[in-house]
Amino acid sequence: MSTQREIDEAMVRQQIDNIVDGIRAKDLKALKQLYAADVVSFDVEPPLQHVGVEAKLKNWARAFTFFQDVRYEVRDLTVAVGDDVAFGHCFGRLSGTLKNGPATSGMWVRATFCFQKTDGNWLIAHDQVSVPFDIASGKGVTDLEP
Repeated sequence: MSTQREIDEAMVRQQIDNIVDGIRAKDLKALKQLYAADVVSFDVEPPLQHVGVEAKLKNWARAFTFFQDVRYEVRDLTVAVGDDVAFGHCFGRLSGTLKNGPATSGMWVRATFCFQKTDGNWLIAHDQVSVPFDIASGKGVTDLEP
């Protein structure tokens, strides 16, 4: 018999799988179902923060315009679950075939997801995606692998 914590962890992990599926399908409707209405996102693209689900979806829509088809991969996912909040972190890589023809292997980023349980459903209330940067040059380091 599973404990509530185990059930909740499985639900959060399923939400991460749903993110991957939504990205691969470039399905903004499916992605919208995963985020809280007031999600705050610290993404790799400016500005410093995207506030609200529509801003988050606009950011995804912009990213999708570059791709004919998209692949998304998650590695080393770790999840911690409480009664009504949870967080997870992993490495993620967006890659695929660009609309102008060539394939791109993308780059690995660090991703953190913070979930809030609302009416029994785990929604992303905050996410952050980042790349390390070289302090001497001030430039992002995009060739690292997990």
